Amino acid sequence: MIATLEREALVDWYRRNRKRSTQLFSLVDPKAYYSRPIPLRHPFAFYEGHLPAFSFLTLNERSLGEPAVDARMEKLFERGIDPGSSDAAAQAERGDWPSREAIQVFGQACDERVESALANAQIENSAVPRLVRAEAAYTILEHEPMHHETLLYIIHQLDGDSKLRVPQEHQDVQPPLNSLVEIAAGTATLGARRDAQPFGWDNEFEETEFSVPAFSIDAFPVTNQDYLHFVEAGGAPPPFWLRRNGEWRLRAAFEELPLPKSWPVYATHAQATDYARWKGMRLPSEAEYHRAAFGSPSGHERPFPWGEEPPEAHFGNFNLNRYDPEPVDAHPDGKSAWGVYDLIGNGWEWTSTVFGPLDGFQPMASYPQYSADFFDRRHYVLKGASPVTAVELIRRSFRNWFYGDYPYMYAKFRCVAR
Repeated sequence: MIATLEREALVDWYRRNRKRSTQLFSLVDPKAYYSRPIPLRHPFAFYEGHLPAFSFLTLNERSLGEPAVDARMEKLFERGIDPGSSDAAAQAERGDWPSREAIQVFGQACDERVESALANAQIENSAVPRLVRAEAAYTILEHEPMHHETLLYIIHQLDGDSKLRVPQEHQDVQPPLNSLVEIAAGTATLGARRDAQPFGWDNEFEETEFSVPAFSIDAFPVTNQDYLHFVEAGGAPPPFWLRRNGEWRLRAAFEELPLPKSWPVYATHAQATDYARWKGMRLPSEAEYHRAAFGSPSGHERPFPWGEEPPEAHFGNFNLNRYDPEPVDAHPDGKSAWGVYDLIGNGWEWTSTVFGPLDGFQPMASYPQYSADFFDRRHYVLKGASPVTAVELIRRSFRNWFYGDYPYMYAKFRCVAR
């Protein structure tokens, strides 16, 4: 059974998630509550109901067998829409959302039941697949921070007068000269053993070793300055750039800025691939990213690029310490054993690897469709973290994925040669 102290930690984690959700929804002008800044995503109203509904359905109702809070509301808020699905537009267009007051009352009822379960129920039970090693509890606790990132992608697309402006200090410096770092041939270990960490999503298992030939990789992610040369040569402008009075500007999270030349460029996978090709290079594979990030000349693989220490602010730009990027060389403490910078934080990193299962993959009992629905050869693996990725999601085995042409991701990239 989970110890009392651990239960208190789980309840505290859930409450921190809910507090952050409240803070993020408070950034949205009430007049925009039912709007859809990203057309093939639900309105904010959906997400305010979805987060507590998912937690209650996953832990209380489907894992512990508890009765419903409100079956109609649970069904309405059960699952979001995939922007690439054939019925995404029809689902997004619905206009019968409940009032905000009703959604919040429903959410509060769910929260009370979830907190009670985390504190008192048998949430770890080897006889119930969803409760093995408290899987359902960890599922809901990591699911909500993932949606914080989704919410911020959507808030980013709101007009400035429809959201609260969050003051931030921005720094732009002379971009570092990007150079290639030689990575020796060796082993990259992807995924994890199921007994090696308290929780992981199904696509993180099982641990799989890859033999990686020698290659060279950019020491820094491609910056806005780097990408500007590509645009001037005829390449497509990235999604967050704006052209004003003959100059390029950046649409940051809460304001418009002169283009910060030393920040990483956020681009689609297709644009990143085109840029790399223009440079006579390519994107790294997932295994190459792992080798550059977690490998070392000695052959030892680290849990993080910087070593054994847990993620902290001086290692990178993550965990909502800010909402926008920073210069790619702002965190030298976070460099890998090879001297590759900015691998964790400041933007997810595109790889050339099509999202798929590792050897030994099994759909998770508490959320069987989590990964398997996206093994469609249209999604690509991203690694690392963005500025708004929660620290609990930063681990070597964690894998993100998105469509190659999705324009709203906080996703950077770097190039490799062999």
